[in-house]
Amino acid sequence: MPKTSGRLLALLSLLQVRRDWPGALLAERLEVSPRTVRRDVDRLRELGYPIAAAKGPDGGYRLDAGTRLPPLLFDDEQAVALAVALQLATTAGAGIEEAAARALNTVRQVMPARLRRRIDTVQVTVVERPAGRMVPQVDSGVLAALSAAVHAREVLRFDYPPRPGEEADGAAPPPRRVQPHHLVTWSGRWYLVAWDLDREDWRTFRADRISPRPPAGPRFTPRELPGGDVAAFVSDRFQGSGGSGGRPCVGEVILDLPAAAVSRYTGEGVVEELGPARCRLVLGSWSWAGLAAAVGRFDADIEVVGPAELRTAFAHLARRYARAAGDPGWEGEAGAGARRRTDRAAP
Repeated sequence: MPKTSGRLLALLSLLQVRRDWPGALLAERLEVSPRTVRRDVDRLRELGYPIAAAKGPDGGYRLDAGTRLPPLLFDDEQAVALAVALQLATTAGAGIEEAAARALNTVRQVMPARLRRRIDTVQVTVVERPAGRMVPQVDSGVLAALSAAVHAREVLRFDYPPRPGEEADGAAPPPRRVQPHHLVTWSGRWYLVAWDLDREDWRTFRADRISPRPPAGPRFTPRELPGGDVAAFVSDRFQGSGGSGGRPCVGEVILDLPAAAVSRYTGEGVVEELGPARCRLVLGSWSWAGLAAAVGRFDADIEVVGPAELRTAFAHLARRYARAAGDPGWEGEAGAGARRRTDRAAP
């Protein structure tokens, strides 16, 4: 029979993974008598755990929600998992970084020396994306409001400012009205996946740009997400293969670089190896010029597979870079024609 402390920890772990436990089954799992189970339940109650009991031949136990936080007990695996989760939370961009660091320190202080030594060996280093992009912080209150609306299936109203250059006559856009379905993270950012009631289509919204407008609207019946899988849906949208809610400009090129070297810098693109030093890249962007610039950062020869708009954007950038290099005479008849086409299509 395990010692009392170990037995209490095992009993608490069992009560947390199942709603109702018959007393006889608990006794069998713990390899003790039903009387010992009753005594251990009483000990947990004295520690503050609200355990309800049902009488009768089929009676058992249930761990209910309490009004205060009782002492926390962790086995070795739970302690390591908690340490890793809290270290990752300090870089989650969810506005809880300081609280997560304090929670990790608090948990560490109350653990026995054996467990402290074990979690101290778990040091997680989060490496930022090579592009060095700053990840915007999201207010934890906003995340809580979005999560509550998703859970309650309530229509959400919020302000969503346009990106620079997208303003319409300087007027503030009207609030968005959506049916929120999922709160997800992608490439270090938080997004809300929702059905836009005014545009009658699926949209993804960056959480750091959302300003909720309480109160919440009426409840709604959830729609079926295209494809049925939120991970695949979000991945398709940000790779540009989704609908109008994804990046509208999607191009395909072949680079004279190894696929491994390219994939390190294209977390939202699709890279296919064509040979030891050759790969295919499919990438999306919000403009053709932006897409051409993103591909052009690779120090390699580029072959544009398509579409024609991407070729035009490369020609446009080539002239711009030539002028920046002090060569304003570079153009020629082909360049002039490309310039006329680009001037009509450029954002």
